[in-house]
Amino acid sequence: MISVDNMSLYFGAQNIFEGISFMINKGDKIGLVGKNGSGKSTLLKLLTSNLEPNKGKISRFNDLVIGYLEQDIDFIDQYTLIDEMKKVFSNIELYKKKLNDINNEIAIRNDYESKSYMDLLSELSVVEESLRMEGGYDVDLKISRILKGLGFTSKDFDKLTSEFSGGWRMRVELAKILLKNPDIIILDEPTNHLDIVSIIWLEDWLKNYSGAIVLVSHDKNFLDAITNRTIELAFSSINDYKATYSKYLDLRKDRQEKQLQAKKNQEKYIEQTKMLINKFRAKKNKAAFAQTLIKKLSKLEVIEVEQEDYTKLNFRFPPAPHSGKVTFRMKNIYKSYNDLEVLNQINLEINKGEKIAFVGKNGEGKTTLAKIAVNVIDFKGRTELGYNVKIGYYAQNQVDFLDPDKTVLKTIEDSMNEFTKLKVRDILGSFLFSNDDVDKKISVLSGGERARVSLCKLLLSPVNFLIMDEPTNHLDIISKDILKKALINFDGTLIIISHDRDFLHGLTNKIYEFKNKGIKEHLGDINEFLKLKELETLEGLNLKNKTKTIHNKIDSSQKISYEKRKESDRMIRKLEKRISQIEKEITNLETARNDLDEKLANPNLFKQLTNKQDFFKNYDSQKKKDTRDGKKMG
Repeated sequence: MISVDNMSLYFGAQNIFEGISFMINKGDKIGLVGKNGSGKSTLLKLLTSNLEPNKGKISRFNDLVIGYLEQDIDFIDQYTLIDEMKKVFSNIELYKKKLNDINNEIAIRNDYESKSYMDLLSELSVVEESLRMEGGYDVDLKISRILKGLGFTSKDFDKLTSEFSGGWRMRVELAKILLKNPDIIILDEPTNHLDIVSIIWLEDWLKNYSGAIVLVSHDKNFLDAITNRTIELAFSSINDYKATYSKYLDLRKDRQEKQLQAKKNQEKYIEQTKMLINKFRAKKNKAAFAQTLIKKLSKLEVIEVEQEDYTKLNFRFPPAPHSGKVTFRMKNIYKSYNDLEVLNQINLEINKGEKIAFVGKNGEGKTTLAKIAVNVIDFKGRTELGYNVKIGYYAQNQVDFLDPDKTVLKTIEDSMNEFTKLKVRDILGSFLFSNDDVDKKISVLSGGERARVSLCKLLLSPVNFLIMDEPTNHLDIISKDILKKALINFDGTLIIISHDRDFLHGLTNKIYEFKNKGIKEHLGDINEFLKLKELETLEGLNLKNKTKTIHNKIDSSQKISYEKRKESDRMIRKLEKRISQIEKEITNLETARNDLDEKLANPNLFKQLTNKQDFFKNYDSQKKKDTRDGKKMG
């Protein structure tokens, strides 16, 4: 489908890729991995023709359809959400218009035996068949399923796309790609703006997708669930593994151990050869032999061990200043956005040293409560900071606050104050910015590199109350693990918002579940919370509508009464019965319509049928009823 042949790319004196080759075949589910700045997003741009290589060739099948989701998208807002989705099916909309025009003409014609009338019937049959083949009768159902799977509600369908935030508009673009059903789907960090429910839905969709996938993600579970091949970017080259991410880690470790052993053997050989050269160089009868050894060494290809030195990457928070026992209080907190009530009567007390996770699906108020805590939005109620509490806040869009025209060095220098007793280059070195890297402008950094700059700024002033909203967005897997270790060692109070179960595991000792405008406290870390809820994964929080009943072991005061359960079961049976009736009605309608279409295609029966009064009016009404019932089922 796509072939990369001896491709090289460089920006100035910096080599991004040097002579790499690989192919993307149908059915490949490829995870692109590598440290921040290794060129993952750049490679995606090369594959999609948004960037051209300096050398080599990238070949694509003719008429290859590619769906590409970038990290940063320029949005054009002038349509409603549903109209934006229908743009994907522009050919179907043309078929529908043509079909409507033909039906209108047939309704006013009475020259039933003329050649032009028969041609019109023939055209009607062709257009209907084309519409059926394109899946035109299922468009509304497809749109509804994908939009709801990605977290939109029916009320959102008629909203202008300009009314959605950047993260939601990213979902709009993702929905359009999935509806397009391309030959290859190329996704750059698709889970960054998705909640748990949407991540699981997308994961299932991609697992069942028959085309090829090229995916950049720092979510280990997501990669393992989807990919069957891993391409690692390192040192301007690639290493291709026919394995999932977890298996790749084992294979990579084995390969590096072999490289290390081969390197040691080579170094031993070089040392011994140099000794022989020095020994025989001065002897006349051995001088030629020494020259042969010298030439042999000059042609020797030195083995490089593809192993990053992550010991320098050191996220370490300064010691937390002394504070009182109570870190923070909230009393009777209420927040709404216009008519949308998000939080109602929230009361919360956070004590010194607690490490708390906010969990729940998007829109339940997690970020809103964090913003209230740092007093950056209006709200009703009262908040109170404890004695000598100093807050550090990492917003979900923290990287957007960086000045793109400043260099990395200037950004950190401007953030330092008279109390910061740190050497700028030393702290930047601990975040893997060294030598010429510190002179790069923020605008040329990758998303992960900008995230590291933002984290670096956060370390400049000691704090004892840290609030972090999705800090792992854009960070590579290794940086994410190092950040987690730093947070575990942080001796202050922590609130963290995350949908990443692997990141939360072992980090927090209390969970606040956000649901129905309120919060509910759960003691223990994320795994203990999951055990209490009897869910295998955090994603199950919002999948209560699955057919398999989950029996939670909770206090008897929280259990549904026998009468309520009985009433609920009765309603479910009633709904199931109604659904079954509707399905039968739809089947009967479709059968009747198909039979009628077959009779209309027969010239001998056509005149007999169409002579009946109001035939076409009834025929059109029947088709609309069929369509409406189908939508009800959707």
